[in-house]
Amino acid sequence: MSIKVGDSIPAMTLVKATADGPAPVTTAELFGGRAVALFSVPGAFTPTCSARHLPGYVEHAETFLRNGVDEVVCLSVNDAFVMAAWGKSANATGKVTMIADGNGDFSKALGLTFDGSAYGMGIRGQRFSMIVRDGKVAELNIEPPGAFGVSSAEHLLGQLA
Repeated sequence: MSIKVGDSIPAMTLVKATADGPAPVTTAELFGGRAVALFSVPGAFTPTCSARHLPGYVEHAETFLRNGVDEVVCLSVNDAFVMAAWGKSANATGKVTMIADGNGDFSKALGLTFDGSAYGMGIRGQRFSMIVRDGKVAELNIEPPGAFGVSSAEHLLGQLA
């Protein structure tokens, strides 16, 4: 069963990609007492994720901040080194925080995974977006398999209006 609007984000430790290397960050630190726009992609450097998903959030990062969001966060079942390299290549530094869910534990706890083994990807996080306010899900948009629309920056921004 997947997380839903009104649910609390599970208490866990994730890994943040920083200029100084990987750094642990708890979900309490990341989501507590603030508003966060979180979006999840199946994989760094994958076609839709690199061409449309992350670039949309990079482009609209300032608009999110102007609309009451404290931080824009990208999540993927990749390691922190890959997330850092992807963020750098997408000019996300200072705009979108890149979070690694290396083993997929957070995505599993959210109930938002899929099996990409047929594509050589293993268990991955589904494509979704959400607004988290003080550790609780305020908006949640889960994409059907293979789709890209409701998890876009533009769609999530529309939910802030």
